[in-house]
Amino acid sequence: MKVLCFGSLNIDYTYKVDHFVGKGETLSSESLQVFSGGKGLNQSIALAKAGARVYHAGAVGEDGRFLLEELEKAGVDVSCVAVRADVRTGNAIIQNDREGDNCILLYGGANQAVKKEQVDEVLTHFDVGDFLVLQNEISELPYIMEQAHEKGMKIILNPSPMDEKIAGLPLETVDYFLLNEVEAGQILEKDLSNGFDGERLAKELLARFPHAAIVLTMGGDGSVYMDAEEWMIQPVCKVQAVDTTAAGDTFTGFFIGGILRGKSVREAMELASRAAAIAVTRRGAAPSIPFLQEVESFLK
Repeated sequence: MKVLCFGSLNIDYTYKVDHFVGKGETLSSESLQVFSGGKGLNQSIALAKAGARVYHAGAVGEDGRFLLEELEKAGVDVSCVAVRADVRTGNAIIQNDREGDNCILLYGGANQAVKKEQVDEVLTHFDVGDFLVLQNEISELPYIMEQAHEKGMKIILNPSPMDEKIAGLPLETVDYFLLNEVEAGQILEKDLSNGFDGERLAKELLARFPHAAIVLTMGGDGSVYMDAEEWMIQPVCKVQAVDTTAAGDTFTGFFIGGILRGKSVREAMELASRAAAIAVTRRGAAPSIPFLQEVESFLK
């Protein structure tokens, strides 16, 4: 069984700051580091490090060839990535504050230059039962989902970054939703300003999409899994966070990687939680993602 991650590839410019820059403020950063990134790239690397046989599809400009080298180094097949001469690679401006939190400004670049023709060619290499992992950082998402569903692929959606485009997706084709409480609330059109109940959010999502599995992450409160037959709560692993940039992507990659390797839901949730805990103790996005052996040692 193969897994295709059709997603973004970014160059991340990460600035260490005392606090997030405010309106009208000019703020000097303490440092600048350049990393490989993009939710798609991060999730592909997490999947590969979790032991999955993963292929990445997407697009970069000529300036992004080093991203392909990073993917290959992690064990990802990049034969489905297009290198474009007419557009720059997508990038992200990331502010990382003293508490380890971050805020991110995205430029789509080549990620928004994915065409239907590329989608058609890529999907010829995959069959019924193969997994497709998607985020919300590339163009042609509705077409990708429709065509993959017709082929009988299992669709995993991480609806991040959340925006109005998510409502226009064929969400009924999704087999696994991996999302946080804010994203869940927006899909359900609920106001979470007065707090939320993660279990209730998961139940409401499952009621709307009864054929899907729901994996809802809740930050320090852990995560919830729910489908038509089972549900469970996975506690968070307490660590000192220095950079949360790729925590969600690491969780996604290791959860799906665990399922692909025949783990039970409970085992995959625990694996994903521990992997994400390791990732937040390190700086950078893709470079912070641990290998399976590290996570298994951490579990022991």
